[in-house]
Amino acid sequence: MRKVKLIATAAMGLEALVAREVRSLGYECQVDNGKVIFEADVSAICRANLWLRTADRVKLVVGEFQAKTFDELFEKTKALHWQDYIPTDAEFPVIGRSVKSTLFSVSDCQSIVKKAVVEKLKQTNPQVSWFEEKGPLYRIEVALLKDVATLTIDTSGIGLHKRGYRVDQGEAPLKETMAASLIMLTNWTPDRPFVDPCCGSGTIPIEAALIGQNIAPGANRDFASEQWNFIDEKYWRMAREEAEDLAKYDQPLNIVGSDIDHRMIQTAIKNAEEIGLQDVITFKQMQLKDFTTKEEYGYVVTNPPYGERLSERPLVEKLYTDMGRIFQPLDTWSVYVLTNNEAFEKLYGKPASKKRKLYNGAMKTDYYQYFGKRPPRV
Repeated sequence: MRKVKLIATAAMGLEALVAREVRSLGYECQVDNGKVIFEADVSAICRANLWLRTADRVKLVVGEFQAKTFDELFEKTKALHWQDYIPTDAEFPVIGRSVKSTLFSVSDCQSIVKKAVVEKLKQTNPQVSWFEEKGPLYRIEVALLKDVATLTIDTSGIGLHKRGYRVDQGEAPLKETMAASLIMLTNWTPDRPFVDPCCGSGTIPIEAALIGQNIAPGANRDFASEQWNFIDEKYWRMAREEAEDLAKYDQPLNIVGSDIDHRMIQTAIKNAEEIGLQDVITFKQMQLKDFTTKEEYGYVVTNPPYGERLSERPLVEKLYTDMGRIFQPLDTWSVYVLTNNEAFEKLYGKPASKKRKLYNGAMKTDYYQYFGKRPPRV
């Protein structure tokens, strides 16, 4: 089977998590800033897109080379084997970025790469003089970093955070990939209670249910590369069959999402219904200060409001204080909170067991982790 070089892109700080997922699929990989690089057979395109919970996209590397002049960029791009991937009816737009490189004009780099790809396809398909671009999408990216150009084709289409279940959302929704990352940075296992007391449109509880039942996050959506003719459709069929075989739909779960806003709870229920998880997650309208439990060894994972507006700040600070008052006595529970409020530990009333810097979109945040007592060994 044909080998390909792939890049799974990752949010800053989550590269090790993405690498762990890539290795769990059976592929050796290297970790770099914002990406995880691995070589595998073509079927890895299908499996990586279906299974990677924490990556943003999966890109196919066509070539990598040094380019300090536009001529060099054109000739080296044209020398690559575009005809092995892109058919004559393909739609192949070019996007780009440039960091610390001599060729800093992104628009010029994009047009030069586009021209070079067209020239190569004309050379290898002399009967074609005009490309209508009405077929499957092959989005090319030229990324320049310190004068090294990496040319890739995006295999995912829309980003991997789009799982296909979000019918509606709140004002500042957490990306599904980030929600999955927050859960995977804990030691939660499906036999333990799981609570998000500020669940908004339900992303964290839904991602927890997908993880708990080992449901592939991409099982409910399509990918750009499903339309590519160099990937035999049998590989997609086999990857989807594997995902179905590995799902544990009978795994019982104790997952609760609550929120003060009844409209958000209605949205969360709709989102859970869209992906068929309405029976394994309990959503309820409730103020955080009313939370009580008799259960032990549970996990709280939440992304509460940050209080970006000055008028909201007192309410948010009270929410953080209520969290400390309610969760600190639950000494067997582990509590994980993502926020950009630097006074969180003071408001919560206790320093975190561990703190991790993460980027929620472009916003720098901290993930405060409070570890509960370990359950007795059985």
